[in-house]
Amino acid sequence: MFGIDLIDSSLALALLIALFAGVLSFLSPCVLPIVPPYLAYMAGTTIPDVQNRRGADPRVVTAALFFVLGLSTVFIFLGFAASLVGQFLLQYQREMAIASGIVILVFGLHFLHVFRIPLLDREARMDAPDGAGTALGAYVMGLAFAFGWTPCIGPVLGMILSLAAQEDTVSRGVLMMGAYAVGLGLPFLLAAIFLNRALGTMTRIRRHMPKIEMATGGMLVLVGAALVFGFFTQFSFWLLETFPALGLIG
Repeated sequence: MFGIDLIDSSLALALLIALFAGVLSFLSPCVLPIVPPYLAYMAGTTIPDVQNRRGADPRVVTAALFFVLGLSTVFIFLGFAASLVGQFLLQYQREMAIASGIVILVFGLHFLHVFRIPLLDREARMDAPDGAGTALGAYVMGLAFAFGWTPCIGPVLGMILSLAAQEDTVSRGVLMMGAYAVGLGLPFLLAAIFLNRALGTMTRIRRHMPKIEMATGGMLVLVGAALVFGFFTQFSFWLLETFPALGLIG
């Protein structure tokens, strides 16, 4: 029996936040619009060609899979690095939480348009090497996407890395970044499988970009405040008191 203690219950909350953050990153204005052309390019085809097919295009699905593997590689590596650094700073965990919370709060207020930080309105992309239509090319594009799509997804990614750095073990921090990668990568795979339908859905979603940005800001503010005031610990106690069965998991 591994057991679920206070830290485990807080990790469950952090994993849920990481997963939701990944989905919001996918829906962000600098990611969602480029999904269809990216998928088509990586598969060595075009959007019109995809639209003329019935059902999923195996080339697009394969490209999306390796693309997701590429970005997941980077995110998990970042989670490992952040957690490793966090192990050396455990004695300053409370100070780290407060400092991280303040930075995340600032990012949240930016997304809520309380004020604007010009740097966060820019996209810093890294171009991937040629290799369209190959699994390796898609994987490398996934690496480039994860490294280069900053500072667009940087605030959300930074929030998850901050949470990962405060975990007691490296494996738990890596697990958090894995959850973020799933939240960001799974929509890519679904978009590849149902690309024809996804084109129309994405067009409709774009109309709600301001609401998505506000939701992102709200999440950042809540998480930032939770870090600054120690609400994660309080919520973990509440989870264990409300759902005693959690203590029996393991």
